Amino acid sequence: MTIRDDHALAADLATEAGEHLLQVRRREGFADPAVLRSAGDRAAHVLLMESLARLRPSDSVLSEEATREERMDPRRQSADRVWIVDPLDGTREFSEEGRSDWAVHVALWERGVLAAGAVALPAQGRTLTTAEPPKLPAYDGGRFRIAVSRTRPPEFVQKLAYLVGADLVPIGSAGAKISAVLTGEVEAYVHAGGQYEWDSAAPVAVALAAGAHASRIDGAKLAYNQVDPSLPDILVSLPDLASTLLAGIRDLHR
Repeated sequence: MTIRDDHALAADLATEAGEHLLQVRRREGFADPAVLRSAGDRAAHVLLMESLARLRPSDSVLSEEATREERMDPRRQSADRVWIVDPLDGTREFSEEGRSDWAVHVALWERGVLAAGAVALPAQGRTLTTAEPPKLPAYDGGRFRIAVSRTRPPEFVQKLAYLVGADLVPIGSAGAKISAVLTGEVEAYVHAGGQYEWDSAAPVAVALAAGAHASRIDGAKLAYNQVDPSLPDILVSLPDLASTLLAGIRDLHR
């Protein structure tokens, strides 16, 4: 087993699950969003769990769709390798016809660090991966854009945008928002409304591999495979903007 094998596996699994979700969308249609969301969550979860059990049988898995008992399994805490997956990131967007801002996350945590990861954006026809990290766009020094939730942007991010002179861009899932930083649609993503490890592990793995900044909003390192998988806040940005954003956040919290 090589490191590249894990990069390739993350990309292959995320892409395959994404293709499966597109099939679910076509099969179920959009008449009943609740049925579509449930079918998508379940189908992608089963595909990823069965694939990882077959291809990496000795590794642990932390999935959003697992039961609470499965998530709290103490064997995960002593494991050297843990796959952290979100089978369908952005169920709301997935269930809305025409929306492409939803994703599949597959990441590998190994001995304290994110070792590999991939974010599939199936409706956009692309997968961002640590196997071939995207080339970060250059920041031109002008007014920049911050990705926020399209349904519930945190009030403090609105204040932060005013303070640092940025525009807010509503985007659906967390994976789509972080991917937008890496592809040049926005320059930063700031969130403090509550998330879990599976919401960010894969996109953060890709972001770090690409050379982007990724941290808690106080600048602390993002930690994964914790007993409590809650990871409530995050900042991902082009590296040139990190100090400006962290200083602005500090000013707002004084």
